[in-house]
Amino acid sequence: MSAFTILTLFPEMFAPLEHSILKRARDDGKLALNLIQIRDFATDRHRRVDDAPFGGGPGMVMKPDVLERALDAAVVAQGKGRVIYLSPQGPKFDQATATRLAGEEHLILLCGHYEGLDERFVAQRVDEELSLGDFVLTGGEIPAMAVVDAVARLIPGVLGDAQSAAEDSFVEGLLDHPHYTRPAHWAPLSEEGVESGREEAIIPVPDVLRSGDHGAVAQWRRRQALLRTLIRRPELIGVARLDKHETRLIKALAAALDEWETDREPDAGQAGMRRNED
Repeated sequence: MSAFTILTLFPEMFAPLEHSILKRARDDGKLALNLIQIRDFATDRHRRVDDAPFGGGPGMVMKPDVLERALDAAVVAQGKGRVIYLSPQGPKFDQATATRLAGEEHLILLCGHYEGLDERFVAQRVDEELSLGDFVLTGGEIPAMAVVDAVARLIPGVLGDAQSAAEDSFVEGLLDHPHYTRPAHWAPLSEEGVESGREEAIIPVPDVLRSGDHGAVAQWRRRQALLRTLIRRPELIGVARLDKHETRLIKALAAALDEWETDREPDAGQAGMRRNED
């Protein structure tokens, strides 16, 4: 069984993890989730977990002694684990990192607040720092939930269908293909909430997905994943696992997209004349 221990000042924020797939996985004994209130390990009568920074400046810094006692309690309760500090200074968390962490038996996630953790504690007790991206949040709780969710779904037995995780976006370096379900023909409601009776307003599911030809379906999905990635996240193409045929296909698609974009651009001279006329 894999275990997650989260050190936080706000354990109530993790209520969403008590639902859906993660709740079922916990009930089935596939994973354990432990929440530790950092404030419980403060020793003064005010239960202070932070103090002013040496050298001056705004904000407060979380105290190393309090954090150490909380972390030691986590180790006593669940055993040693990989200690991860959710911090904007860490490398970006991605699918490859989630896959790597899914192989750990115990992950200990530290949720920072204020100006962060005392650097001495980080240097002595933290194994790695992770960030969700180049933006600032109020604390580490939301990133911690994202890490738990992304990692847990890769643990064997957590998802009902293991193939779902294998085909997720980013697993092969590409975005996922489009998905469709019933009804096979759908007419969106108008802005007034009335279904249009016009035949041209009906949007069908792509025929190949209803053909029963599994090979054709797989090929269509792969092509759609390639095209979607090229359009939405072209930087991923360079690291995706592609065969020679797919590499040629990507080059052809990229050339077609470039040509389409060029055709859409107005002639510079005409555009200037229109601006002058205005």
